[in-house]
Amino acid sequence: MAKPLGEKMPEARRKAFQKLEINPDDRAILSLDGGGMRGILTIQLLKKIEEVAGIPCYELFDMVAGTSTGGIIAGLIVKGKTAFEIEDLYETLITEVFDPRKMGDRFLNPPKYKKNKYREKLKEIIGDKVTLVDACKSTDMDLLLTARDISETEEVFFTCFKQKKDGSFYGTYKDVLLRAVMEATMSAPTYFYPLERFVDGGVTTHNNPSLSAFIEAISYSTRYADLKEYGEYNAKKITLFSLGTGATRKAILPTETLNPKGNDLFFWLDWMLTETSEDASTVQTNTFRSYFLTQSLDYRRFQISIDKEAIKLLPDTDTLDPKKYKTKNLHELDSKIFPKIDMADITRFDLMKVIGQQMAEYIMSSGNCFKKDLISNKKNDLLISGFRKQENIQAILGNLSSPEWLDNFPA
Repeated sequence: MAKPLGEKMPEARRKAFQKLEINPDDRAILSLDGGGMRGILTIQLLKKIEEVAGIPCYELFDMVAGTSTGGIIAGLIVKGKTAFEIEDLYETLITEVFDPRKMGDRFLNPPKYKKNKYREKLKEIIGDKVTLVDACKSTDMDLLLTARDISETEEVFFTCFKQKKDGSFYGTYKDVLLRAVMEATMSAPTYFYPLERFVDGGVTTHNNPSLSAFIEAISYSTRYADLKEYGEYNAKKITLFSLGTGATRKAILPTETLNPKGNDLFFWLDWMLTETSEDASTVQTNTFRSYFLTQSLDYRRFQISIDKEAIKLLPDTDTLDPKKYKTKNLHELDSKIFPKIDMADITRFDLMKVIGQQMAEYIMSSGNCFKKDLISNKKNDLLISGFRKQENIQAILGNLSSPEWLDNFPA
C-alpha cells in the first residue's frame, strides 16, 4: 500500500516532513523539468533536499514526475537511487546521450546524435526487463513520465499508480519497460530519432510536468469507477515540489525583431523550440500560483534564469576553471556565455553544476530552505530576471498608441 500518513509514518519520514514543513497528512509529489544536460542543476537541488530531509527522495516523496532529462532523473529515483548516486550516474548518462552522428546536424541533417550507447547504459543501470510497476513496487512510489505521440498527435503520460482499494498498480502502460520510457521521454526532435512513435515530452506543454502530475495523481490513484471518495491523493492535501533546470531566455531587442542576427531560418526554428517549452512552463507555474490553487495545495517552485542578472543574486564562488572561463569567480563570468548554453552543450556541464550548487546555497541562506515557494510578496520568482521594466512599458504605450508609428512600421 501507499506510504502511511500522519502518526503512522516511519519516524525518519515524519522528521523529514517536519524539517521541510510538509503537512504530515499531505501526499508529497516531486516534479522535474526537462532541459538536457542542465538537469545537473536539478540534481544539486535534490542533493540539498535530501541533506535537509535526512532521507533519500524515494522515501520522502509519494510520487515523482519527469520530462526528458527530468524523466531520466525520475526513473533513477523510482529505482531507489539517492541524489548523490544519481549525480554519478547522470554524468555518465549525459556523456552517452550526446553521442554525435557522423555528418549529423540539427537542421541540415537531423538528428544530431545517436542513442546506442545511452540505450546500453540504461540497460546496465535499470535492468533489461524492469517494468514501471516493478520499479514502483520496489520503492513504493507512483510515477509519471511524459512523451509526445507523433502518430496520434497527442501527449502521452506513462503512469503507474497504487490503488487505495487493494494495493494493486494501475496505468495503461504500467507493464512497459522503464528504460524504454526513459528513452522515449528524452528523444527530442532534431537531436535524436523518435522511439517508435514517441518523442520528448518537452515539445508539449509538459516540459514542466507539474500540472500533469497533479491532475493524474488525483484522477488515477483510484480508478474513475471508484471515485466515490478520494484515492491516495486528495486535491486539498498535496505538497508539490517543482524543480526547474534553468530557464534560457532568447530575448530579441525591439530593433532586431525584423532582422535577427544569423540565418533567419535556423534562428527562428531554434527560437520556437526553446521558447515554446519555456513559455508553457511559466504558464503552469502561474496556474499553480493562482488564487484558486493556492487555497488548495502547497506548491513550491525552484527555478532560475540563466543570465547575468539572476546569477549575480547567487552566492559567489571561485571554483570555476580559469583556463576555460577566464575567471574563477561565478559573478565575473562574461554575460555572453549564458545565452549560448544549449541543452546539448556538455562543455558547460561543469558550469551548470556550479550554478545548481550556488542556487541550493541561496535557497538555504535566504531562509527558504525548500519550505516554501521561491517567490517574492509580489508573486515574482526571486531568481527569474527580466520582469517588464517600467521604461519598456512606457515605450510600448507610446508606440502602440500612435497611429503615425503604426502606419510607418514595416508591414
